Amino acid sequence: MEFHNIQRLPVVDKGKLVGIITRNRLLRNYPSQATPLSHWELNYLLAKIKVKDIMKRELVTVPLDVTVEQAIAIAQKNKVGSLLVVEDGRLVGIATTNDFFYRILNPLMGIGEEGERIIVYRAGEPEATAKVITMPSLEGASDLVLQLVEKDVTGLIKELREMGLSVDLRPHKA
Repeated sequence: MEFHNIQRLPVVDKGKLVGIITRNRLLRNYPSQATPLSHWELNYLLAKIKVKDIMKRELVTVPLDVTVEQAIAIAQKNKVGSLLVVEDGRLVGIATTNDFFYRILNPLMGIGEEGERIIVYRAGEPEATAKVITMPSLEGASDLVLQLVEKDVTGLIKELREMGLSVDLRPHKA
């Protein structure tokens, strides 16, 4: 883990995911430097500790087809830095908070990208929104994301779809 800069290792037994070892978990189980044990005794002790004795058995898993937004909500709800991705009960990958930041959030926010990010404050009123989205210089913009305070947006979604627009709704719960 140290050599390859790996933070987590899934533990699999006969093809079945049974646990996870994290760098922090290893450090918590490593003898203190203040220990009176000799170097030889420490090596002997470490050679006897089994992964099964220190791995975390309560796993947070997600299916392969979960949306990124749902996955982030699940990770936050469970206060974990990674999600084990499973398909048909078998581990197929790990999604970490770094994956979400570097591969998804950074490009969405323009971090590390060419160009500028503009925030238009108080543009939620219909008149202000219309001014922004009808600007000739915004031709070619492809998506609009709305964050609404309303609890029931089914009518709005129906109306947008009747207008021929493609609309997705973020699920409320993960």
